Amino acid sequence: MMIHHLFAITIAYVLDLWIGDPPDWPHPVKWMGKAISRMDRRLNRGRFLKSKGIVMVSILVISAFILTSCIIWASYSIHTIIGILIEAIIIMTTISQKSLKLAALEVFHPLEKNDMETAREKLSYIVGRDTEHLNESEIVRGTVETVAENTSDGITAPLFWALIGGAPLAIVYRCVNTCDSMVGYKNKRYIDFGWASAKLDDVLNWIPSRITGVILYFCKRPEYFSYREGFRILQEDAKKHPSPNSGWGEAAVAANLGIQLGGLNTYKGVVSDRAKMGRKAFELERNHIPKTIVRMQKACFIFIIVLWIGGIIFGITRSWI
Repeated sequence: MMIHHLFAITIAYVLDLWIGDPPDWPHPVKWMGKAISRMDRRLNRGRFLKSKGIVMVSILVISAFILTSCIIWASYSIHTIIGILIEAIIIMTTISQKSLKLAALEVFHPLEKNDMETAREKLSYIVGRDTEHLNESEIVRGTVETVAENTSDGITAPLFWALIGGAPLAIVYRCVNTCDSMVGYKNKRYIDFGWASAKLDDVLNWIPSRITGVILYFCKRPEYFSYREGFRILQEDAKKHPSPNSGWGEAAVAANLGIQLGGLNTYKGVVSDRAKMGRKAFELERNHIPKTIVRMQKACFIFIIVLWIGGIIFGITRSWI
C-alpha cells in the first residue's frame, strides 16, 4: 500500500540523515558497480553494441527488481512493521543526502583555510573534470554544480520512484542511474553500448528533476532576483544543459543565489564549453557552498512533504473511484 511506502520513505530519509553511507558497510550500489563492470568487459566488444547495452541494462534491472520484490514480500509476510523497516533500509541505500553534504563540506573546509591544493583534491573525488589548476571560484562552481545536480539524481528521484513502487522501483532507479554513471558516456567506447542506460536514466529522471528544480528555487527567498524573474531564468536556462534533466537543479540554484554556473570545463585535457546557468549578480565565493547545502536540505524536506500530500491525494482519489 502507498501509505506503507510513505512511512518507509520517511524512515529512510531520517536514517540517511543520521547514518548516511558508511564506507565499510555493504551497499547495493557497490554490487551493482561490480556487475556492470563484469558485463562491460564481456559484452562491450565486437558488433551490435547497442543491442548488447540493452541486454545489459535489462538483465540488471530485472534482476534487481525481482530480488528486491522477493525481500519486500517476505518481510511484509512476517509483519507489516518489519516490512516497512526493511523497505526503509533498502530505500535508504538509494539516497545520499548526508554523503552529498559531507562531500561538499570536505571541499569547503580547506577553502576556509585557503588550502587550495586540498580543496582541489577533494573536489576531484566528486567531479569528472580536471581540478589541478582551478582557482577558488572554479572550485566553488564545481562543488555547487555537483550538489545542485545530485539533489535530484541522488536523493529526490529515488524517493519519487519509491512512492510509485516502493523499494523495488527505488532500487531499479539506482541501478539505471549507476549504469548511466558508468557506461552512459558519449565517447568512442560507450556511445553505443551505453545508449540504453543513458536514455532510460533520462526517462526516469524527467519528472523528479523538474519537481526538484522548482522546489530548489522556491525553498528559500532568492538573494537578488524577484521570484518571478528568477523563475523565468530557471525555465530558460534549464533547457540549455546538454542533459535534459541536470539543468533543472543547476539553473534553480543559480537563479536563487544570483550566481552563474556552467562555462569551461576540462576533462582529461579536453576542453568542454558548457552552457551558462543563471545571471551573475554575485561572484562565486566559498560561502556559496554552505548556502547550496542549505537549499538542498530544505528542498529534500519539502519534497518529502510533497510526496505525503501526493500519496494521500492519490489514496483518497483511488478510494472514491
